[in-house]
Amino acid sequence: MLIAGARLGDILGRCRLFLVGSAGFTVFSAACALASGISVLIGFRALQGAFGALMIPQGFGLMREVFGDEEFDKATGMFGPAMGLPLVAAPILGGALVDANLWGTGWRLVFLINVPIGLVSFVLALRTLPRGASHSGMKLDVGGVWLIGLALVAIIYSLIQGQPEGWTAWTFVLLAAGLVLLLVFVAWEKRRKSDALIEPSLLTNHNYLSGVAVALGLFGAFAGVLLCVSLYGQLGEGWSPIHAGLTLTPMVIGMIAGMLGGTAAARLGRHVLYIGLLIMATGAAVLALALTGADAGSSWDLLPGLLLVGIGAGASFGQLYPFILSSVSMREVGSASGVLEATQQLSTSFGVAVLGTIFLSSFAHHPPTHALQITAWACMTPLAIAFARVFRLPAHARGKAATDTSDTRTPTSAAT
Repeated sequence: MLIAGARLGDILGRCRLFLVGSAGFTVFSAACALASGISVLIGFRALQGAFGALMIPQGFGLMREVFGDEEFDKATGMFGPAMGLPLVAAPILGGALVDANLWGTGWRLVFLINVPIGLVSFVLALRTLPRGASHSGMKLDVGGVWLIGLALVAIIYSLIQGQPEGWTAWTFVLLAAGLVLLLVFVAWEKRRKSDALIEPSLLTNHNYLSGVAVALGLFGAFAGVLLCVSLYGQLGEGWSPIHAGLTLTPMVIGMIAGMLGGTAAARLGRHVLYIGLLIMATGAAVLALALTGADAGSSWDLLPGLLLVGIGAGASFGQLYPFILSSVSMREVGSASGVLEATQQLSTSFGVAVLGTIFLSSFAHHPPTHALQITAWACMTPLAIAFARVFRLPAHARGKAATDTSDTRTPTSAAT
């Protein structure tokens, strides 16, 4: 729903979609907290996610309406860490809430906390966000929504269920079907002359596509390490949720330091991304090497590697989005933001599925420290892919995106 949500923001107005999404997400967060059983909870979670998908992709478009080129670069520089920090902070906060068990709510408090946050968000959005213009003449590409939806469900579901199901034949068939549907979707979008779900010009914008590929590898590696450290602590070492969450604190500190350092070094252009990815890879190597001793594996042993991973991630997240969006015009920003958000969620799912599978498969036959060690080395692959794609980005994110809907430049000239 993320890509469809972005397009609906173009059609109906981004502020309106943000308010609808925020309200629905808050309501169904409360419904999740009141769920009577797992089936009901799963249903409410699906609705919660759908309304979240209406809300989240409006961010880039709203920023483009508010900020000029120079300010927009600074705003997008903050957007990456703003999306990355919650990935790390959530396990810490979630562990604390579950352990606190306030008023006997247990896990339900994880959903209840969304209610006051959602109410404040809704009121602030209502009072401050620009209303913007709707485009009633545009239509939603329903065929494209079905194609991309079925493709991503098939890919993600087969990856996540493959390991528990023992990688039976149907998981590979479903994965192949998802990849075929993804190719069909791309062909479908390229042939549509109007009302495409994704602006066709984005599919030939090499700067944008390279940035998406970098995001895919970067977020995948980060989310995979995050999950596997949590699994290692709780399944392997028997840590409590709050202990496992607090073990990730160095990543939070590192991300903040990396974000500040990346901002200070923004004049280096894409070299900041090289440095950030190299620091992340170094952190993964330090994490793996720290698990070699017989008595290794404590939270303190993990601290240096996790700190370095956080620093590298903060520097990379903070500088990546201006590069991705520097060649995107106002006409394309809705589609571009939806694809970016979908990419982040997809890469997180890939990281969780692939690195999680590697960890759990190793965990079944080796000590927990060895399983996490193998996973730390494995995350080098998506980082290497991201590093290679940085070479296709411009030397500097110059913020030359168009600010009006009459931009008639070709994708090639816009990218240049």
